[in-house]
Amino acid sequence: MNAAIKQYLVVTGNYWAFTLTDGALRMLVLLHFYKLGYSPLEIASLFVFYELFGVLTNLFGGWLGARIGLNKTMNIGLFLQIAALAMLLVPAELLIVPWVMAAQALSGVAKDLNKMSAKSSIKLLVPQDSQSKLYQWVAVLTGSKNALKGVGFFIGGFLLTHIGFQGAVAVMAGALALVWLLSLVLLKKDLGKSSYKPKFKDMLSKSGPINLLSAARLFLFGARDLWFVIALPLFLAQQLAWSQQAIGTFLALWIIGYGLVQSVAPFITGKKAGKVPGRWAAVGWAFALCLIPALLAKLLPLPFPTETLLVSVLLVFGAVFAVNSSLHSYLIVSYAKADGVSLDVGFYYMANAMGRLIGTLLSGYLYQTQGLEACLYWSSAFILVTVLLSCFLPKAKSYLRTNT
Repeated sequence: MNAAIKQYLVVTGNYWAFTLTDGALRMLVLLHFYKLGYSPLEIASLFVFYELFGVLTNLFGGWLGARIGLNKTMNIGLFLQIAALAMLLVPAELLIVPWVMAAQALSGVAKDLNKMSAKSSIKLLVPQDSQSKLYQWVAVLTGSKNALKGVGFFIGGFLLTHIGFQGAVAVMAGALALVWLLSLVLLKKDLGKSSYKPKFKDMLSKSGPINLLSAARLFLFGARDLWFVIALPLFLAQQLAWSQQAIGTFLALWIIGYGLVQSVAPFITGKKAGKVPGRWAAVGWAFALCLIPALLAKLLPLPFPTETLLVSVLLVFGAVFAVNSSLHSYLIVSYAKADGVSLDVGFYYMANAMGRLIGTLLSGYLYQTQGLEACLYWSSAFILVTVLLSCFLPKAKSYLRTNT
């Protein structure tokens, strides 16, 4: 096994462990505070700092990674997640909204440091002329991460039901501490450290294609979180009377399936034919996705069995969204410059986090004031913006020739 593959496995293992705790923590917080009687908008507010600090982390984290190395930013991310979990181990009466928001803020910093470091590292482990392999490695990393996030959702619901909020948090903090210690030993020194010292002004991308792709990503992930993050689980609990464990299990299985589709996205989009996706692949898959939430919103008031309809359409949405996400993840790593790669990737995931922040807030507000159908229509509108922005992306091969 060569050194690049060993580092890829270490990075992926790191990312997997972090993702399990991240998914479990989100489900724990959502279901625990719903059980305490919080409104949809109040629950959404708990995640505001998580997403807001993710925006800032991606911007500054990319700059930090280029200066000190991606191994350090990844390990810092793991440590901060342990600290965020430790903050939630206080007595139940101290788990007030500002304290939980502060813990979520720290978790948001941790998550995006970890993700930016993992995604940027792949660029450095694959030769520039191996775009097909780059796409496959990015797809496997992203897909496996999301599958494990689904497992985390399940773990969160299961642990909350059987050992309670604080017991679940303690178990996750202890397990992640062991992973952090291993990471300190195994990650290669100075991975991703730039050959020059980037300045603060270098944090903002100067590349037109990266700016366009980042804007498209913002609306793509805003569209998903508009109905999936707050509105959907609360609809399942309030309107369909699902239990906490049933909601956690269902969302876990959805995320796992979504991650598996992401992993095989290169084969869906033409890897067997030797094709590397570019502009029109991004446009076509986004347009297909745009139709799905609007269709569901149209069908919900009609006399169809609600559970069957919702589950069926959600599965289709998840599969098509997974291909879109995998395509975007490949394109940003492909577009990014190798020297200081984390600057470009960090900028892009800043837009990703901004989309999630906007989607989360709108999800809570729209569901509380107008219901699930409004969230779905807004979701389609956001994806339509992604379609329009993707029309202006460069052709893959011509951009790669000019960017090497």
